[in-house]
Amino acid sequence: MIEGFAPAGAPRLRRVAVLAFDGVVLADLATPCELFGRACDAAGRLRYQVRVCAARAEVATRYATLRVPWRLASAARADLVVVPGIDDLDRPPPPVILAAIRAAAARGARVASICTGAFLLAAAGVLDGHRATTHWLAAAELARRHPRVTVDPDVLYVDEGALLTSAGAAAAHDLCLHLVRRDLGAAVAAELARAVVMPLEREGGQAQFIAPPPTARQGGALQPLLGWAARHLGEDLSLGALARRAGMSTRSLSRHFRQQVGATPAEWVGQARVRRAQRLLETTALSVEEVAAEVGFGSPTVLRERFVALVGTSPQAYRRSFGRLAGPAHRRA
Repeated sequence: MIEGFAPAGAPRLRRVAVLAFDGVVLADLATPCELFGRACDAAGRLRYQVRVCAARAEVATRYATLRVPWRLASAARADLVVVPGIDDLDRPPPPVILAAIRAAAARGARVASICTGAFLLAAAGVLDGHRATTHWLAAAELARRHPRVTVDPDVLYVDEGALLTSAGAAAAHDLCLHLVRRDLGAAVAAELARAVVMPLEREGGQAQFIAPPPTARQGGALQPLLGWAARHLGEDLSLGALARRAGMSTRSLSRHFRQQVGATPAEWVGQARVRRAQRLLETTALSVEEVAAEVGFGSPTVLRERFVALVGTSPQAYRRSFGRLAGPAHRRA
């Protein structure tokens, strides 16, 4: 279909403007173009008109100079304005881009950022009083520079209705699929996800990055104990049991954990069990009940509570996104 042309009787194309500027991150720019540009209904008709817009004909990126076909006037008519990330947080935001963001928000268009694009939304003032996210490595800086924004560093994306923000480059796929699902329904989003070989949708509240359980300092007295515990997560790893294994009093063990690991024994065990549960959900056909028993949680309910607390999504939703089981031969990890 020729861009901007819809045959008689065809549904109106939703207009998407992806903003380009000096220092734009190429992957962040490409993702919304590819996903919205591929979204088709059951009849095979494209459902979005995607335009890359800039203040001038050329913009310089870290790796290439881009010729941009559309000016910012096109963004003034868009239903959705997408702001990709910027490569250097100390690069001054282009005033014309900030003005375009403000104008889009003021007229009620949806405005979405990818990764460090949230810094441009915040600089434009549209995130004040709102919850937002960005790449976890930049989240603290976003909160420092813009204290009126409630920054959530632990999620893939935040949907505040007309304002949406996402984490790093991979989370841009999640945000775009989420928007397609909102606009066109689950069936279209599912077909699009298959076309780009992505999970249908990881839930927005899922954690960006799950740190492994903290380890003891090299050569620390707890290294043998932690190694043994990691191999026996399904067994009794209560404070008393660990203390007996280490030949220490519970008080001494707790003190060594604080000094060498920076966590309590219970915190370390909980994180290690959730990490093991993640691997089982990814690679085996074990039920949630079986996974809970395998990693040492007393019940599926406890597994779900701990999993949601650390990962930000349920075990079932995590498996839907990341499970890669090939067959029954992989039933046990």
